[in-house]
Amino acid sequence: MEIFNKFTDEREKFKESIAKDEVGLLSLYEASHLRTKGENILDEALAFTTTHLQAMAMDSNCPFSEEAKYALKWPIYKAVPRFMARQNTSLHHNNPLKTNNVLLTFAKLDYNSLQKLYHKELVLNVYRWWKDHKLKELLPFARIRVVEIYVWASGVRYEPKYCNTRRTLAKIITFISVIDDMYDVYATLDELQLFTDAIQRWDVSCIEKLPNYMKGLYETIIEVYEEIEQDICKDNNTPFAFDYAKEALKSLCKAYLMEATWFNQGYIPTMEEYMKVSITSAAYYVITSISFLTLGNNVASKQVYEWAQTDPILLRSTGVIGRILNDMASHKFEQERGHVASAVECYMKEYGVSEEEAIIELEKEVGTAWKDVTEDYTKSSLKFPNVILECVLNVARLSDFFYKEVDGYTFADAEIKHFIDLMLTHPVPI
Repeated sequence: MEIFNKFTDEREKFKESIAKDEVGLLSLYEASHLRTKGENILDEALAFTTTHLQAMAMDSNCPFSEEAKYALKWPIYKAVPRFMARQNTSLHHNNPLKTNNVLLTFAKLDYNSLQKLYHKELVLNVYRWWKDHKLKELLPFARIRVVEIYVWASGVRYEPKYCNTRRTLAKIITFISVIDDMYDVYATLDELQLFTDAIQRWDVSCIEKLPNYMKGLYETIIEVYEEIEQDICKDNNTPFAFDYAKEALKSLCKAYLMEATWFNQGYIPTMEEYMKVSITSAAYYVITSISFLTLGNNVASKQVYEWAQTDPILLRSTGVIGRILNDMASHKFEQERGHVASAVECYMKEYGVSEEEAIIELEKEVGTAWKDVTEDYTKSSLKFPNVILECVLNVARLSDFFYKEVDGYTFADAEIKHFIDLMLTHPVPI
């Protein structure tokens, strides 16, 4: 951190002269997001640069006002890579004097090429699979979010060579979404106990005990996981990888059942109780387990799964980020509809504070979790491939994207819809 000392004065405050260097200010702001616990100078750098970038963003005469607006909302470290790529091409296209035109053209071609691939995967694989399995007809109560589901999948691994990861993740995230809705708003507690038990047994013969509307879902889940297992065997992977992914789904259903039980009992847990269950119910362990699985054992070795089973800080902190952001964005709607208490309600009850005070404290917890993600990512990169760790980091980024201000999965606002359209529909003008 000594490198940052040259930007401070004798009072150890950042020099006001830095604010005159727009590019330097933006760079310092972006660097400050890679802070970890105890790096006070980066905390101060973030506060200092945020104040000045807010002024830049409001100054229509500033040539970097657009960059400042975007950076304040989507800092590079927390941004979903493909959305960042599109934003950067647009910014540089509109500022030709600051741009290497050859590199810009290559960036545009790359973006448009991937967009065609994504559109093909979405229409020919994900949407067709959804229609062929008649999930909409089988489960009319469930949210139909095929596009958003694909965006989640592509956000975890966006590169062309990971098409199998995206296709597989899209199917599994579909199950997560449908199961979540079933536990939240449709099934009785007795029915949910039957479904949870069936998932724990993982045996198609359990289907006879399930209500009719659950049978098709259960059968499809078993079928898709068997397809995944066959692909693993074809690639000479080892059983522990599939077992880990299967156990993650079992744990998810048990967490959903616990939350449904709390709701039926009218029970508001302590924050410790709630987070222990709700980090699992955020479903990120399922998403990361499947993403690891599809990478093959040359990348996701046995050591990777042994690490993941210890619930490392990187995974757990990603779950904290996703859970709290989701809760802050959706808790009002969910409480009106009828839902287990969120982190907001749990915090309010336990500490006797207002909603506004609870949200301020929960935002601090999200900030701390991002510091933990950064620190553990750095340490873990000495042991495991970046492609593994990036899967987890990208899940945290997706949470920031979808839940920064609203529940962008359930109620995609205009900005999120715009980003999705840019990603899947509108090519970059060459």
